[in-house]
Amino acid sequence: MQTGFIAAIDLGTSNIKAVVGKTNENNVISILEHVVIPSDQSVRRGLVYNIEKTGGLVRKVVTLLENKLGKKIAKVYVSISGQSVHTEDFAEREQLSSTEIITENVIRQLRQKADDYVPKDYRLYSVADVEYFVDDKPERNPVGVTCSQIEGVYKMVVGRPNIAINIQKSVKDRAGVDIAGLIIGPLAAAHIALNEDEKELGCAFIDFGAGTTSLSIFKGGKLRKMVVLPFGGQNITKDISALNFTESDAEQYKIKFGKLMSKESTKQNNLTSPFSSKAKPDIDMEELNKVIEMRLDEITINIKEQIHNSGYEGELGSGIIITGGASQLKNLDLYLSEKLKMPVRKASAKKMYINNYPDLANDPSLTQVLGLLMFGKDDCEEVEIEQPTQEELDEKDGKNQPGKKSNKPNKAKPNKNSDSQGGIKNRFTDFFNTLFDDEGDE
Repeated sequence: MQTGFIAAIDLGTSNIKAVVGKTNENNVISILEHVVIPSDQSVRRGLVYNIEKTGGLVRKVVTLLENKLGKKIAKVYVSISGQSVHTEDFAEREQLSSTEIITENVIRQLRQKADDYVPKDYRLYSVADVEYFVDDKPERNPVGVTCSQIEGVYKMVVGRPNIAINIQKSVKDRAGVDIAGLIIGPLAAAHIALNEDEKELGCAFIDFGAGTTSLSIFKGGKLRKMVVLPFGGQNITKDISALNFTESDAEQYKIKFGKLMSKESTKQNNLTSPFSSKAKPDIDMEELNKVIEMRLDEITINIKEQIHNSGYEGELGSGIIITGGASQLKNLDLYLSEKLKMPVRKASAKKMYINNYPDLANDPSLTQVLGLLMFGKDDCEEVEIEQPTQEELDEKDGKNQPGKKSNKPNKAKPNKNSDSQGGIKNRFTDFFNTLFDDEGDE
């Protein structure tokens, strides 16, 4: 078990979610504390929009966590998302002699070239996966194989540079919290929600957020494609508000009454808003669900097109797995299954990775932020260094501390031409004392 903890923040369009936890040697997480507060329009489509406001909200989240923990947070891991984030392929080959064996060094050289790749107009945020080809044949474990050529095809996650720039300005510069690392949010969610069989057989993992919907396609145990669509649950809410409702009421209507694939009678479907004391216009349940379905049709068409473009249409044996806050819309799984002609499973963080707080693990809106903890490696706890007491300083008898100047006066050095300071014996003693004092100053 870690001595400190890992802290992670998911800058979502609807909410800023933060969690602190520890992981043991088996990568099982113990959640210590968590906080969720509204983003207040400071994040749009997964991108920090208002830097000042986001910085203030991050500072608030960190302070709330510190008050709960009774400990200070030095740095945090932050999720990377946004509509420009997607995967690109980068291929690199290495020619070998016909009898040469592939070594770890060859693999490292290929990976270094991938790490050095600079995409045009984008920034490289992560090398997500790699597939090797030995003499043009796929090979999962190429080390030790004899061949004349090896090729590594790397799945690079790229996005606009301003994603990281805005996070840096809001989290570090405004909130005053160091960034331990930037982690690809959709991949963190997939890591904690999917099992290896689903990745091997092939699946489309869909994370429905408020401002964006991310699609990650896995096949043969590897990531094949990832894209972030600029649509989410917030778009549905705005469509409902066009029926003459405030966005807050529209959000509540969507959550409480929204239902896809509804075959219920339209009789007695006119309801008055129960969410405020002021009189609100009636809403027609049939009209409500029609508006929801129209927006879902648009999102689903985009998902279907991306699956087709991936080249894995008809090859996803595990079907579709959905998570995220907007995935809780009633009957969304049935709707997607009918539209995409694949089985659909709702998912959240797998229980094998979380050993406490089952209510948090079961919440699909927290899948991504919990997944961030699994990628965190650095201790995020602020450790206060004890300053030496005056007595301890006095015991050093005026010797300088490394890198610091002593407040005590230096010992007077004897005149080398005089024995009046104690003779030759004292001069040799002072010489050795001064010698070690000089070493301490380096």
